[in-house]
This record gives sequence, C-alpha cells and structure tokens, in this order.
Amino acid sequence: MAASDARTLAHRLAARDDAELAALFAARRIPPSARWDDAFDAAEDLLDPASVARALVDLTAREAETLAAAVDAGAAPEGSERDALVALGLLDDDGRPWEATAEALRAAVEAAAQGTAVEAAAHGTAQSSTDGLPDAENTLAAVDGSAPGDRDAVEAERAFTASASLADILQAALVAPLGRIGAGTLGAVDRRRLVEGGAVPDADAAEDLVEIAGVAGLLAAEERAWLVTESGIAWLGTSTRERWVGVARRLIDTLPRALRGPSGGWIPLRDWPTAHPFDPAWPARAARIAELLRRWAILDAAGGTPSWTLDAQTGGEIDADALARHLPPEVDKVFLQNDLTAIAPGSLAPHLDMRLRGMARRESRAQASSYRFTAESLADALTAGETAESLGAFLAEVSLTGVPQPLAYEIERTAARHGALRVGPDGAGLTRITSEDEALLRTIAVDQALRPLGLVPEGGALVTRSSPDTAFWMIADARYPIVAVDADGRRRALARHRLARGTSSDAPPTEVYAELLSRVRAGQTGDADAAWLERELEQAVKARATIVVAVRLPDGVEREFTIEATGLGGGRLRGRDRHVDVERTLPVASITRVTAP
Repeated sequence: MAASDARTLAHRLAARDDAELAALFAARRIPPSARWDDAFDAAEDLLDPASVARALVDLTAREAETLAAAVDAGAAPEGSERDALVALGLLDDDGRPWEATAEALRAAVEAAAQGTAVEAAAHGTAQSSTDGLPDAENTLAAVDGSAPGDRDAVEAERAFTASASLADILQAALVAPLGRIGAGTLGAVDRRRLVEGGAVPDADAAEDLVEIAGVAGLLAAEERAWLVTESGIAWLGTSTRERWVGVARRLIDTLPRALRGPSGGWIPLRDWPTAHPFDPAWPARAARIAELLRRWAILDAAGGTPSWTLDAQTGGEIDADALARHLPPEVDKVFLQNDLTAIAPGSLAPHLDMRLRGMARRESRAQASSYRFTAESLADALTAGETAESLGAFLAEVSLTGVPQPLAYEIERTAARHGALRVGPDGAGLTRITSEDEALLRTIAVDQALRPLGLVPEGGALVTRSSPDTAFWMIADARYPIVAVDADGRRRALARHRLARGTSSDAPPTEVYAELLSRVRAGQTGDADAAWLERELEQAVKARATIVVAVRLPDGVEREFTIEATGLGGGRLRGRDRHVDVERTLPVASITRVTAP
C-alpha cells in the first residue's frame, strides 16, 4: 500500500458525510467494533490487501469490468459503476485505482484463471459458465413439447401447491416452533414432521419453503428455532392469489443487486453464474436462488418465465390476473356430515380454512379437503375463545347442508362441560383456580402433570404462584375443561402462539456504525497534513524504521536526513543518522515530508 494513497483516501473519507461513510463501512463489511481512532486508521484498513480482496468478491460483473478498465487505462470512464467503485473506496474521486486495488485485482484475475483451468482439467473439458442453471432460451421450447398455455397450467399448479404447503408449514410452526440447526437450515426432526403431516411432499420442499418464508418475512430465526411473524399471521388470512403474489414480490425485491436488470427484474439466467466473477461460492448461491424461484413458480421448470412473471422479469408488475385464471376457484361452503366430518367441494378460501382448522382436524389436503370434529378439537376451539353460539353460527353460515344433529349435540355437550374450571388473578398477586365441582378441584390438585404449579387449597379454591396464563395452558394441556377469566371474572381469550419478536436487523448503517463514526470524527484535526506526518513518524518510531526526513532549515533551505527513528516526544524526532552515525534531534514542526530510503 502506497503511503500517499492512504493519506489521500484519509482526506477523502474525512470529507464524506456520516451517511456516506456508514454506507461504505457496511458495503465493505467493516465490523462496528473496528478499533479505528481517525480517518487515517480507516484508510489504512480499507487499503489493506486482505480488505481489498474481500471487497472484490462483492463486485458485480459490470463493476469488475469497469475496475479492470480503470487499471488498464489509469482511470475509469464515467458511469454508475465508476460511482459505485468510488463509493466503495476502490477508486479515488477521479476514477483512478489505488495501488492496493490494482494489485488485488491482478491477483484475483490470476486466481480466477487458475481456478477455471483446474475445473476444466477436472472435468476433462472446459465447461459452460451456465453449469447448474437452465438455459431458458435453449430449453424452454423443448420442455415436454408443451405449448405456453399448457406450461402455464403446470406452473399454476406448482404455485397453488407451494402456497398451500407454505400455509401448512406456518400452521405447524404456530403449534410448535420449527427447529433450526447451526447452519441455519431446518432440522431433520421437523423436516420429517412436515413430510409425515402432509404439509410437503418431501424434505427438499420443506427446506425450500422454509427458506422462502424466511426471505419473505413470514418466518424469522430466533436462536435455534423458526417462528412465525406478525406478517406471517396476516399472510395466512389472505387468498391464495394474494399469498402467492406477496411472497413473489418479496423474492424478486430481495434478489442480489448483481442479478438485477437495469430497469429492475432480473438479468438472463445464463448470466447468473458469472454475476460475481471473483466470488468462488457465487455459482452455487446463484443456482440456489434459481431453485427457490422455480419452487415458487416465478420461473418455470426450464428457467423461463410463466405468463404472470413475464413483465416482472424486465422490471414490470406481476400479472396476478394471469395467474388467477389458472388457479382452481375457491369455494366458501362445505358439506357437514353426520359422521362429524366436513368436506370442502373445492379449494376452500384460506380464511375459512383457518377458522375451520381451529375447531376441526384436517384429515386430507387437496383441492377438496376433509376435516373431522372431535370433542378435543371442539374443546381446543372453546379454549381459544370460541363459544357454542359462535361455533354454531359459523358452521351454519358455511354449510351447504345445515348443521347435522350429531355435530350440534357434540358442540353443546363439549361447551356444557367446558369451563368447569376457571383460572384468573386473585388480586393478591396469586393465581386462583375455581370450580363448582369440588371433585374436579381435588383431581387436579393431585395430578402429577400439574405438580410444577404448586397448587395449594385455599377457601374452596386452588392457588398458585404461577401466572394465570401459565396455569391456564398447563391445565388445558392436561385436557381439563378450563377457561381464563380476568380480575372481574369475565372470560378472556388467550393467544397461545409464540410469535417472532421484532428485531433491529434493519437498523440504518448510521445507527449501526454510530460509535465508530464518532471515533473517526473525533480523531480529525484542522491540519490533516500535520496529523498524517505525525502518524508516519509514530509508525516509524514504533518499527524503528529507517526513513528519509526532509527538514526546512531556518534559512529556508530544505535538507534531507536518512535516520533510524528511535523516539518522538516534546515536538521533536530523535534518531541515528545513517550516513554520519550520530544521534540527531529534529523539530517536528520543521519536517515537511517523510519517505522511504
């Protein structure tokens, strides 16, 4: 690294505002805890060969081409890529590459060439840069020999299946958070749970859809689990069309910038593997992104675009109407049968499916789903806040056959039993469980499953130091007929679902780097040249380096001394003159420059 480059970059960094500096630090992946005390520290680190090499990995193909042209010609042509490289600290304000940038680029090009040669030798021949990704232009017409309309029908089925499967995954995550292993992927136990539960056809689909949900903000990672977010809850209540479009927009909006076209959308798939030419891990990542887009039917099986994403590829809008024309129609009625089952004669509207699944167990999932009512499922609905009246009204509204007598009887019987136990605060900091059935109170008092509550008899009731919510769910899980009440005895509904907490991951760079920016600014002085000179002298003393010091004498003549720097203090530099082998003490105020011998 040339000292003059670091000095010039330090001056340029000091001239940038906080937003520009924070954006630079974020783009260069500088840790907020970096031990910098001024702009000179920042400049030296940014021009460190390892730091520059890491920056090259993140360059897009067009930025890499612009940087290569700048190294060859001495300066980059005007354009957005040049501006981006200047903002990244890889070019100076005039578009000229720093010496460290040029050296790192040459090393990266050489390494890339060697890697290509090794890969070609391993395969016995040079492989196409599009290995691992379908060539949409060459293969689209060959897929099954199908016409565009037929392909759209196939992809619409894929879109419908993906949306339904993702909804089932979120429902499963509401019941029990999905395990997340160290690599950030779905745990094997939960992959098997989702497959065996019919939510997904196989483990690959489970992994893909959980990752898609994470990108779309429907699931969020917290420690070792995937949890449903508030957005995920809202998404579950929308139609299939709205579900699909919402996730698709998010997937497109979060595509890496290297894949974005000039007007939005995405570049041709054949260019994806080389979109980050200096990142050896990029081709695999590009293939993974394409796989997720195919899973969600943004891309078809051949890597082309269904009719509804044709405009989106070039920055336009998703044609939701084109998709809707191929989706199965949604129904808002079901057949209620005497055997306590419900049959949907088509794809049930998602909001009705959610409500129905709150009171019945779904037995099969297809465009015609079936649900079964049981005493346990109805009790769970009552526990969640339903009443016999609300259950009856909802079922009467959605039923094509009325409410069969056996089902109406089961609802009344379960509701009559439900609520025999009541749990709520007692006003003295304890939780009180009451019931008119003394035998039931005695039963739960000795139930070993409830022993952690520490239930104690008091005045014809039971009290515990546990919170009302904790006591409620433990007793409910033990299958006792309990309801929650407030301090005035009024019934209240409890939401059991554990949702993801909001995080600060989207904090602006100026907030993330606030402390580092403060330290860098605090190190700035009015005389940047004097500050840099003092810094060079301090480093020379620390390394006991031999330097050439230019000193302006009292008569105005400038004279050079080659000395081994040994000390700095009191405004003076001390060192041994290498030519005459004597100790010299030079006033720092008279030193005009420092160079290598």
